[in-house]
Amino acid sequence: MASKTIEIHRVGAEIFRGDDAMCKKKCVEVLEELGLPTGLLPLEEMEEFGYNPAAGFMWLLQRKKTEHTFKKVKQTVSYAGEVTAFVEPGKLRKIAGVKTKELFLWLSVVEVYVDESVTAPGNKVTFKTGTGLSETFDAAAFALGE
Repeated sequence: MASKTIEIHRVGAEIFRGDDAMCKKKCVEVLEELGLPTGLLPLEEMEEFGYNPAAGFMWLLQRKKTEHTFKKVKQTVSYAGEVTAFVEPGKLRKIAGVKTKELFLWLSVVEVYVDESVTAPGNKVTFKTGTGLSETFDAAAFALGE
């Protein structure tokens, strides 16, 4: 069941349900449109993807929590069954449902942003945690299929 935040943003949103491939395709399109790396959200078994461009809000619902390791940067990220974020060009903010593993601790990721267009050579992606810590990586590490 979706959270209250999602329910509020359903009005006027594009919602894709059931077909995992269609949900993934739309998610990739939205990330691309925002100028973010298309492999940023490597979610499997998606049940719903929603995007409300007027509110600048997106959400993803999946069957179960997923962990993914971005091999190029050796970073493990956990995605809850529900992931939400407010979006704007080059940025995801107020992210809920995403955590990164630092040593033995799981820290909530609250913001992700790129310094310039993802297509620019040497482009960087910065991840900011709820504790105020941030880390920057090459955007190529988060390309689709990495």
